[in-house]
Amino acid sequence: MSHTPIGYNPFDHALHEDPYPVYERLREEAPLYLSTIPELPFWALSRHADVWAAFRDTGLYSSAYGVSLELWSPQARERSSFISMDPPEHTNFRALVSRGFSPRRVMDLEPRIRELTRARLAVVLEAGEFDFVGDLAQRVPVDVISELVGVPEADREEVLRLSNLMIARDESFTMPAAGREATGVLMRYYEELIAERRARPGDDMVSALLAAEIDGRRLSVTDVRAVLMLLGVAGNESTAKLLGNAWYQAARNPDQRAVAFAPGGGGVGPWIEETLRYDSSGQMVARRVTRDVELYGQVVPEGSRMLLLGAAANHDPRVFPDPERFLLGRDTSRLLSFGTGAHFCLGASLARLEARVVLEELVAAVREDYEVGEAERVHSANMRGFGSLRTVVKAR
Repeated sequence: MSHTPIGYNPFDHALHEDPYPVYERLREEAPLYLSTIPELPFWALSRHADVWAAFRDTGLYSSAYGVSLELWSPQARERSSFISMDPPEHTNFRALVSRGFSPRRVMDLEPRIRELTRARLAVVLEAGEFDFVGDLAQRVPVDVISELVGVPEADREEVLRLSNLMIARDESFTMPAAGREATGVLMRYYEELIAERRARPGDDMVSALLAAEIDGRRLSVTDVRAVLMLLGVAGNESTAKLLGNAWYQAARNPDQRAVAFAPGGGGVGPWIEETLRYDSSGQMVARRVTRDVELYGQVVPEGSRMLLLGAAANHDPRVFPDPERFLLGRDTSRLLSFGTGAHFCLGASLARLEARVVLEELVAAVREDYEVGEAERVHSANMRGFGSLRTVVKAR
């Protein structure tokens, strides 16, 4: 056991390069951790059993102040919709939005996702060297979610740019000015899109939300805008980061890349699931403690911010043997990358489908011995992945 104090700061850019050694120390030495950052007090849970239980106890661990430390507010729902609500209100909103993400509807999207992927791949494969994230991994998810929501093709580049600005963080424990400005611009954009669909409804999610009712009440512009803000950012960023992490980790582990590229395509599913466990794009979420609770001999006061470190839990050796090894085919049934319980990620099936299609198309189109080069990480407290990742491929 180290005698050096644990310094866990989720905004530390140095931590973003490799947070897993710190997570290990948290699990073993401070499974209930109290922040030493005066500007941003919080507690954190890192062991799998604790994080799993907290995700499922919405009465004790509330989402009503949002899921981000730096955007902590009782008005969080105006920005992030139903993920910043508790049952039963959360249940009603989720049921409404989930109609657009039913298993059948998601599977019906596969041909279109494959078409979009092949179109993007045709361009980058001709060059042979490209930015895996900027030219491919970001493009397919933003195309898919934009088609679901009803964002015109001409606007998607700008929506993506604004989304990227919104998740980037400096080390000041707040959203940078560029992110705040981007949030305002994107809010106004969605308000204009809502007004347009209200005047001329179409076959898209905005029109469906405007026509929907919860307990006999139509959704307000603020309600619909919040859903769009959530889908427009989370709907593309998490999948893009998952793809980049999968591509990078396979390159770093050639023995496992051979499994991923095995003939028949059967290695792609395990590739995705192990990436979700080993290097999850979603690192943690925040909750508000609704009453005093004693954990590990300490009392966490009512109203405290509690971080649930899903990415640390995914490396807990009590659940995942040899957790620091990237190993395709291991049992990942207890991974927490999408949460669990009432707030299990609504877009999980779509993210998995998009990742599967993109990686299947890559396995079919390029040789196994691709190379990754210069990489630029996104600096975010809760999102882990790359803003750019140079790669060189050879067509089969």
